[in-house]
Amino acid sequence: MKPPSKRLWALEVPRGAYGLASLAFAKGMLARGPRGDGRPVMLLPGLFNGDRSNVFLRRYLTSLGYRAEGWGLGRNLGARAIGAEGDLLLDRIRALHNATNERVTLVGVSLGGIMARFAAHQAPDLVREVITISSPFAGSPRATNVWRAFEALTGERIDAPPVVARSALIARPPPVPTTAIWSRSDGLVNGMICHDADGRAVEVRSSHIGVQVRPQVLLAVARVLGDGV
Repeated sequence: MKPPSKRLWALEVPRGAYGLASLAFAKGMLARGPRGDGRPVMLLPGLFNGDRSNVFLRRYLTSLGYRAEGWGLGRNLGARAIGAEGDLLLDRIRALHNATNERVTLVGVSLGGIMARFAAHQAPDLVREVITISSPFAGSPRATNVWRAFEALTGERIDAPPVVARSALIARPPPVPTTAIWSRSDGLVNGMICHDADGRAVEVRSSHIGVQVRPQVLLAVARVLGDGV
């Protein structure tokens, strides 16, 4: 598969800004989200982003009644952030699991969703379900416009054997329920590699930048969580 067109790529920033602005008019829509049950939800940010990038999603899920928390590992720089085997991320998930005595739902944006699937494979006893948002887990990294940025920021080459092996594991269905929220008009990653036939898929219309602040995406996450109440 090919990466998104240059036209979609060029429109990413203005479309992302529009998505953020649309939050101001979405109060009624977001109020339709089903109430939560207090379960722990951990939000994993996208490449080079930190917990601040998920602040609107965290506040929304908290308002619905979930215990929504950031991952607390700073900016997402791949293995530099979570540890070579994901041990730092698993420690954070385990701590939230121990604090609540419940398995943790992982909601990951882009690279964060890929990491969420990796964690679910590594520790299914700690993870309740995985929700990915515009996460290109089901195809070649070259079907994106960001693979060079990934290499530069993480220090990992996409064709290095350890990265290839890890990607193959992530592409396999995790042993927990999964939902992929994706957009065919994504300008940074090919939307067709952001979902597969093994898990639930929810299509939205969105840019990649700012996808996690789109009212439609916030409501989609709430409805997926609500199905498990």
